[in-house]
Amino acid sequence: MSPIPLLLAAFAALLPHATPAHAQLEERLPAPVARVLKAANVPSSAVAVYVQDADARMPRASFNAARPMNPASVMKLVTTYAALELLGPAYTWKTEAYALGPMKEGILEGDLALKGYGDPRLGFEQFWLLLRQLRARGLSEIRGDLVLDRSHFEAGNHDPARFDGEPLRPYNVGPDALLLNFKSIRLGFVPDVEKKTVAIHAEPAPAQLDLVNLVKLGEGACGSAWYEGIRMDLAHTGAAARLILTGAYPAACGEKQRHVAVLDHPQFVAGVFRQLWAELGGKFSGGLREGAVPAGARLLARGESPALAEVVREINKYSNNVMARQLYLTLGAEAAKRPARAEDAEAAVRAWLVQKQLPMPELSIENGAGLSRSDRIGAENLGRLLAAAFASPVMPEFIASLPLAGIDGTMKKRLNGNGVAGQAHVKTGYLDGVRALAGYVLDRRGRRVVVVFLANHPNAGATKAAQDALLACVYERSC
Repeated sequence: MSPIPLLLAAFAALLPHATPAHAQLEERLPAPVARVLKAANVPSSAVAVYVQDADARMPRASFNAARPMNPASVMKLVTTYAALELLGPAYTWKTEAYALGPMKEGILEGDLALKGYGDPRLGFEQFWLLLRQLRARGLSEIRGDLVLDRSHFEAGNHDPARFDGEPLRPYNVGPDALLLNFKSIRLGFVPDVEKKTVAIHAEPAPAQLDLVNLVKLGEGACGSAWYEGIRMDLAHTGAAARLILTGAYPAACGEKQRHVAVLDHPQFVAGVFRQLWAELGGKFSGGLREGAVPAGARLLARGESPALAEVVREINKYSNNVMARQLYLTLGAEAAKRPARAEDAEAAVRAWLVQKQLPMPELSIENGAGLSRSDRIGAENLGRLLAAAFASPVMPEFIASLPLAGIDGTMKKRLNGNGVAGQAHVKTGYLDGVRALAGYVLDRRGRRVVVVFLANHPNAGATKAAQDALLACVYERSC
C-alpha cells in the first residue's frame, strides 16, 4: 500500500466515530430537576424533558424525549401555532342574521335566521351588539320562528360528563357553530348577613331556565373550594330546565361567582335571544327551529370576532378548552370545505406538520384542547415544533400568547420573586395524573431557549417544583 492511503487511514483512526446526533447527547435529567423529583417520590421514568436553544439544531438536554406522553393542555400549542400559520393572525369569524320573509314597517313576516361559523369568542355582549344592529335596521317585531343554522360544524353526540363526570362545568362544553358565551351562565352569590339570606342571580338569564334558590347562609371560613358546599340539581322538562341550588354559602365569602352550563346549544341561544330581544324593545312570540339559511335570504346584520391573534392569546393565556375546540374544528372546516368533523381538523394539522417537515408519528390529538386521556406527543417533537415557531413569521403573535411566568395567565402566581419571573413564556397543562409545561425561557445571556417538561404519573401533581427548577436552571444556563 502506498504511504498516502496509510496516512489517511491513520488520520481517520484518530477522528471520533460518526454517530447519530442524539447518541452524542447523554440521556439524563438536569441535576436540579432530578433532586426535586426524588424528594417528591416521582420516578424519573415518568418524566420527559427537552431543552434546546431556539436557534440551535441540537438539544442541550434530553431525557425520555422520544416517549409518547399525554401533554394535557400543552397540546393547545400545536393547535394555536397551526392556526396562526394556516389561517393567518388577522383571520376572523362571522355570525350572521337573515330575514326569511318580507319586512315592512319594522315587522318581519317570516322567520329570522342566525348562522354561525364557529366564532370562539361570541360572548353575551357581542351577541347584544348583533341584535342591536337588527333594531338599528328598523326591525321591531318577528312574526315567524327563530331558525338556527349550525351547519358549519357537523353535529356530534357530545357528552359533557364523559371526561370527568362534571357535565355542568363550562370547560366540558362541546364545540358548536353557534357557540354563544361558551354556553355558560354566571351565577352571582350575594349574601345578606342581616336577613341571613343568599340572593343568587344569573347572567345571562335564558327565558326557559327556572332558577330555584334554596341555599342557606352559613358560618365558617371561606375556602378556595367554597362552592363545594353548594349542590346543583338540573332537571329538564321539554325545552325548559330547572336548576335547583341547595346547601350552605359561607357569609365570610362576601360576593362570589360560579359559572355553569345547563342548557343545550340551541336552547341556550334561543333563551338568550328572547331575553336580549325583549330588553331591546323587540317583539317575538315564535318558536325555535334548526335549518340551513336558504340561498337568496336577505342579510340583515353581521357580527365579527376579534382577530385570531387575540383569540389565540386568550386560548393560551387562560387555557380555554372550549375556544381551542372551536379553533380546531375551524381548521377542519377551512381545509375540508364542508361541515367540520374532528377527523378533518386532525387531517389539516397532520398535513401542515408534513409541510413543515415536522413528522410526528406518535402524535394523537383528539380535540385540539388537550382535554383528553388519549392525546400523545413526544417532548422532542414538541420542542422541535417550538423551535420551528421561533423561526416562523407568526413568532411574535405565538410567543405573546403564552403565559408569562410570575406575570399573567396560568403562570401569574408561579415563580414570583424568582429570577426567571418575567423571563419565561410557557404554556402549562394539568389533568389528573398529568403535569406539563412547554415554551420559551429568555436566559441570563439573552438567548431564547425552548423548554419542555412532561410528567405522566399518579403523583404528577407533585412535579410542579421540578418544573420550576427546570425553568430556573435554564434561565441561569446551568442545565
